[in-house]
Amino acid sequence: MNSSAEIQAILALADGTIFRGVSIGSLGHRVGEVVFNTAMTGYQEILTDPSYARQLVTLTYPHIGNTGTNSEDSESGNTHKVWAEGLIIRDATMATSNFRNSQSLSDYLQTHDTVAIAEIDTRQLTRLLRDKGAQNGCIMTASNGETISRDDEQQAIKLAQEFAGIKGMDLAKECCTKENFEWTAGTWDLSDTLLNRDAPGSHDSGTGGFFKQLGTHIDSKYNVVAYDFGSKTNILRMLVDHGCHVTVVPAQTPIADVLAMNPDGIFLSNGPGDPAACDYAIDAVRHIITETNIPTFGICLGHQLIGLASGASTIKMKTGHHGANHPVQDLATGTVMITSQNHGFAVDEDTLPDNVKSTHRSLFDGTNQGIELTDKPVFSFQGHPEASPGPHDAAPLFDKFAEMMAAAKS
Repeated sequence: MNSSAEIQAILALADGTIFRGVSIGSLGHRVGEVVFNTAMTGYQEILTDPSYARQLVTLTYPHIGNTGTNSEDSESGNTHKVWAEGLIIRDATMATSNFRNSQSLSDYLQTHDTVAIAEIDTRQLTRLLRDKGAQNGCIMTASNGETISRDDEQQAIKLAQEFAGIKGMDLAKECCTKENFEWTAGTWDLSDTLLNRDAPGSHDSGTGGFFKQLGTHIDSKYNVVAYDFGSKTNILRMLVDHGCHVTVVPAQTPIADVLAMNPDGIFLSNGPGDPAACDYAIDAVRHIITETNIPTFGICLGHQLIGLASGASTIKMKTGHHGANHPVQDLATGTVMITSQNHGFAVDEDTLPDNVKSTHRSLFDGTNQGIELTDKPVFSFQGHPEASPGPHDAAPLFDKFAEMMAAAKS
């Protein structure tokens, strides 16, 4: 993208490295942990995933913005909030071509007050992050609205170095809902025909696309309470698809309040930050494990919390896993799934107690991807089986949760 109206921007890393490019979002600066995501699609879902709070996301795929944005693909629920602290890309495409598009990526970023930089060498940045590990950084636009000064560069480096980092940071309580709510919507089935316009549960996106909402009218078999640590919307939709009536509660909800709802199952969501800092959540999960027999399913941060509550430890990863093409092996069957991932911490498999077995493992680096208690109906998965974006290979984990609840009720 070349224009006389371009505003210069920089990405400054804490080690003093400077990448120069142009602004494609809001003006100003943002600091956070710089990570890279290898997914080829789904930039809007990535931006709105609460697990990216306080992170500056680098997309390794070079051409971003081709399909614009819309009101349906947000993973932050009805708020449509962009949780990523900033966006870093190689090429912001000028042409947007999709019948669902309602706003260009650049306009979307400005609407959601998100700082973003384009026209930098994302391959070089990715190699740097791969070799040195995730770096604290700062995206800054020109203070005078046109060009970056030497003072801007020094200030950006200083801001990056002053960022405290994700380790030790409890972000779950910042990204969760502030009050209980019921979730009843199932997943979307896209159709570009007019036949679904008047179908029950249909919704006109206003962009020429029509969606038939599945799951809303499914009879609820299970009463599920979902702890929200920064949950993605598609997780809730898939729970509904599997017959769950879902009550979403804030991260710090006392376990006594959850048990008072008489749940058939408890779900522990994904979320950002350091799981070891969420002492209130670890205590709640420990109570579930030791004092109840309620079927419990955790994803991402929820997976790590189950590990910690069981007595295992977690570790900060060098670069984390962020992308939609990560191979994970089911250790019981040998089956390899291609999965969507977004996490910077992992359960240390070497610290698992005797009553917790490893069920899945990353084929990229051998880190733990799943655990299951041998004496309780409790299991978890590190990746994102709900995808959005990404493959659906791990979706049957939701079937397992439903089967556990069915067995407990029988």
